[in-house]
Amino acid sequence: MKKIVVLGSINVDTILNISHLPQPGETMHMQDRSTAGGGKGANQALAAVRAGADTAFISKIGKDHAADFMMKTFEEDGLNLDHVTFSETEGTGKAYILLQDGGQNSILVYGGANADVTVEDVDAAKDVIKDADCIIAQFEVPIPAITEAFKIAKENGVLTFLNPAPAPSRRDIPDELLGLTDIIAPNETEAEIITGVHVDSDESMQAAAKAMHDMGIQTVLITVGSKGSFYSFASGKTGFVKAFKVNAIDTTAAGDTFVGALMAKLNTDMSNIEEAMTYANKSSSITVQTKGAQNSIPYEKQVEL
Repeated sequence: MKKIVVLGSINVDTILNISHLPQPGETMHMQDRSTAGGGKGANQALAAVRAGADTAFISKIGKDHAADFMMKTFEEDGLNLDHVTFSETEGTGKAYILLQDGGQNSILVYGGANADVTVEDVDAAKDVIKDADCIIAQFEVPIPAITEAFKIAKENGVLTFLNPAPAPSRRDIPDELLGLTDIIAPNETEAEIITGVHVDSDESMQAAAKAMHDMGIQTVLITVGSKGSFYSFASGKTGFVKAFKVNAIDTTAAGDTFVGALMAKLNTDMSNIEEAMTYANKSSSITVQTKGAQNSIPYEKQVEL
């Protein structure tokens, strides 16, 4: 069984169903409101464990009812929670999702305890990182903690996977972190923020990937929503795996599902890249057919190829 460590965020999502984004000065009624578990790190960890990986999670929560709600879900799915710790000063992270008709969403995030993840927290999890096949991180926890985790991983031959979301500007991503990254997986918007290349064609995906290879990253994946996902190796090999066509109700957690499912199935030598991406695309296609984040992430038995 593949061993994965996820370093990332925990949020409680409040989903607000609306017909469209309100304009400045506009007051509008919501169609519905609901609460669910979320956070990019938590979503990716659940996607990995539900795809069959032995998954450990490094994160931080508040001492509040929201934390109780989240921990119950994690325990039911069998996540290793030895390194999910409590913040003494901050509450559990929150996200407010504006879900429009048609499934598109806009998200506002309060970091809370996620911003309290430290280098010391990562060092305390050194043994579980050393024992993993790969480690996954995103930008909803502080970059110094991610850098420390990737240092430990690289020193021990563990594959490092960076999902640069939410994407900061290129100048805010340290060269040291990029140099420690084996695989980077932005969507088209994040790829443009990082490289300055507007991604809207095969040629622009190639150009954005080259820019990231020039930053020292060997493997680049770019997800392009309902179209599918592109991959590029520094050796020159590239490819595109088409998405599965479905009726999307809510795209929340689709990208996170892709990441967790992909890394649960991807061989560390990348030899099955297209097979793993196909599995990840199919998993995401299931996620978008249900409202909410973690409740929509499928289990391995639901993903039939």
